[in-house]
Parts: sequence; structure tokens; C-alpha cells
Amino acid sequence: MNRRRALQMVAAAAAGNWMTQREAAAQQQVARATRGTPSPKIKDVQVIQTAPAGLRLPVVKVITDQDGLYGYGCACFTQRADLVVPAVEKYLRPFLIGKPADRIDDMWQAMYNSSYWRNGPVLNNAISGVDQALWDIKGRQAGMPVYQLVGGKVREAADCYGHASGGEIAQVIASAKDYMSRGFRHVRVQVGIPGMEGYGARGGASGTQIKALHSGPVYEPAYYIRRALKLFEACRKELGDEVELLHDVHERVHPTQALGFAKDCEQFKLFFLEDVLSPEDIVWFRQIRQHCTTPLAMGELFNSPHEWTPLIAERLIDYIRVHVSQAGGFTPCRKMAAMAEHFSVRTAWHGPGDVSPIGHAANATLDVVCYNFGVQEYSPFNERVQEVFKNCPVMKDGYLYPNDTPGWGIEVDEKAAAKYPFGYGEQGGKKSLNGGWGEVRKRDGQIIKQ
Repeated sequence: MNRRRALQMVAAAAAGNWMTQREAAAQQQVARATRGTPSPKIKDVQVIQTAPAGLRLPVVKVITDQDGLYGYGCACFTQRADLVVPAVEKYLRPFLIGKPADRIDDMWQAMYNSSYWRNGPVLNNAISGVDQALWDIKGRQAGMPVYQLVGGKVREAADCYGHASGGEIAQVIASAKDYMSRGFRHVRVQVGIPGMEGYGARGGASGTQIKALHSGPVYEPAYYIRRALKLFEACRKELGDEVELLHDVHERVHPTQALGFAKDCEQFKLFFLEDVLSPEDIVWFRQIRQHCTTPLAMGELFNSPHEWTPLIAERLIDYIRVHVSQAGGFTPCRKMAAMAEHFSVRTAWHGPGDVSPIGHAANATLDVVCYNFGVQEYSPFNERVQEVFKNCPVMKDGYLYPNDTPGWGIEVDEKAAAKYPFGYGEQGGKKSLNGGWGEVRKRDGQIIKQ
């Protein structure tokens, strides 16, 4: 032992063991830093029911036993929103109270397996609401946005596409030009079918009403296909080759028609053709892939990993387009994106108006942290939505930016939310069907998938 250390020890002893006390205090500080704050426990789980844009948005709020520590999650199965509420309140709430809020993957597995029967849209959305709320809590606790918790950004913002639609082709082109003037590089184009009920746009003024053996909305796939091809031809002529064009079939054609349509679309160089098949017909993707090079996007209606796994693993699609809350939330979709990256399949998460701003924040977070991002669907937030959901993700020049504040960075004004209860602004079929969808049939009366 050197002379200086010996003298220090003597001095410490003479000073009433002052050095030992200081060292003990330092060790306590290290222990506290290593331990961090106590693990928060789930104190309550609530559902905020609001519809500021006329679409039912169930939002889950998880409250912890630590003062002011809570989080929000998106559980938006709009067409059956009233069923998601009791799934959370009557089943997940009593199951979760008292459990740790910081074991997110463990909680997801527990919720997923506790129902025994699983992979349904009601349960998945209920789980998603809790899952996203737990990520929000984790971010608030850490003082970081969620994107920092999962490795940080690989890009600054998410390139988005807007929805250009109209009853006539000229209206669609005018709408697309408006998006392009606002900086969008990707535009989804949809046109109405004269005399029929189309998807994404009502029928134009021209043409006569199609005669049918029933009095409801009519849709004929062959008419739609011819109309869509004329739209693409006009768009390329009027908009040029630089803008990326997208189109949503919405599962409304027979698989053999889908094959021919996808082949005919090759000449127009679409960015992707969306949902050309229904989930019940996904085996047909093998035939489509063998015969054409049109990029394909699929997954909006998927609930189960048994649906998307073969499409990714066999490279039968180019973009996985899952509705994040349908798949169970941020946790499983992050894993899905990681799987897709290995097979060079890119992401294009579902982002319509019936996803809450919290869901859009989760989408944007996945977009900026996943290397295999493709494009993000964007739906604007109206004034009422922004009244309820404070600090929505920002859109600028066609790019969506996740918030830099902790968690998702969004606060919900519950008093404002109560001003727009479920059913607000609904009319016609939506009102009579409790927010649900009606039916569309071929002229002979056969139901169309939608």
C-alpha cells in the first residue's frame, strides 16, 4: 500500500469514517440509477368512445399506479366498434389490473392466449389498444418517443400517398394534380362507374342506371375493370410518368379476372395494385405472380399470421398492407416488418380515416424505424379530430412525421371526445347499421366481396 493511500485511510478514520460514508452514498446512487423507477402496475383500463369525423374510433387508455403515468392505444375496428368496447372493459380490464405495465411482449402473449380462440378482429383490436397504450406508457416513462425505444430512425419521415377520386376521370386527374401540387409523389386513383356503386368514388353523371333484379347498390366487375384501365391510361397521359400511381381493387373481382387485370396493368407501371384478391383467395397469388410483374399489395383485412406468413415467405406480394390494430398492435406488426425485410417485402400500413391519430402515430413510427418501408397511406385530420387528439402527426410536402415528444406524443381531450359520441354524423345505412357497412350485389343479386 502506498504512503498516500495510507494517509487517506488514517484521515478518514480521524474524520469519523467520512470517506466510507461518501462511498456508501455513491453506491446507493448507483443502485437507484441501475434499478430505475419502480415498475408501474396497471391500475385501470378504459375505452374512450369518440367519432369526430363520423367514424367510430375506440381508443384504449391504460392507467398505472404511478401518478400521471398513463398511455393511449388505437383499437379501431370501426364497423364493429361497439363490440370492441366490452371486449376491453369486460375481459381485458379484469385480466390486466395489477399486472406490470412494462412487460409489453409478455402482456401481449397473455392477452392473446387468454381467450383460447384467437385471431378475430374484435379481440385483436382490443389487444392492440392495450398494446399501443403500453408502448405509450413506456415512452412517457423513458421520456422518449417510441421510435427511440426500438432503435431510432432509419429515415426522417414517411413518404405518403393521398386519395384522388371522382365520379369522372377528369375529376380524378384534377384531384391527383392537387395532391401533386402539395408535394405528394404517390397518388391513389379511383373513379366511379356510371350507373353503379364503385369503391372509392361514386358513379359519374354519364350513362344510364344499370338494370338489376334487386333494388340495392349494383356492381359488375367487368365494367369496373374496363373503367379502371381507361383511368390509368388517362392518368399517364395527363400526369406523366414521374408520379407513382396506386389503385385499390378492394377484393371485388373474381380471381381469374384479377389475373387478367393485373397483367393488363403492367403497361401503366403502377406503384402497386392493392387487394386484387380477397383473403379467402390468397392461394391465387401464386398464379398472378407467375404471369405478371405488376407490384402487388395485400393485407388490409388480415387478422392472423397464418394469412400473411405464406405471402411474405413465398415473395408472392411486394407490400404488406396490414391494418395495425387488426393484427393486434405495434408489437406483432414490428415483428411482421422484420420478417418481411428478410424476404424484401416492403410495408404499406393501412391508414384510412377510420384509424385514430394514435394509430397513425404507430404507423408513422413503424415507417421510420423499419428499413423495408415502402409507402404510407395518409388520411388528413379534420378540425374536430385535432380538437380531440392533441398533437397529431404532422404532414409536410407529402411526408408524415412522427412526434418527437415522449410515447406517441398525443394527448386525448376526453371532454372534447364526449362531444362526438359513436354515431355522430352518421346517416343512411351507417346510422341504421350502427356504424357497419351495407351490401353490394351484382345485377343478378349475388353478393360482392368488399
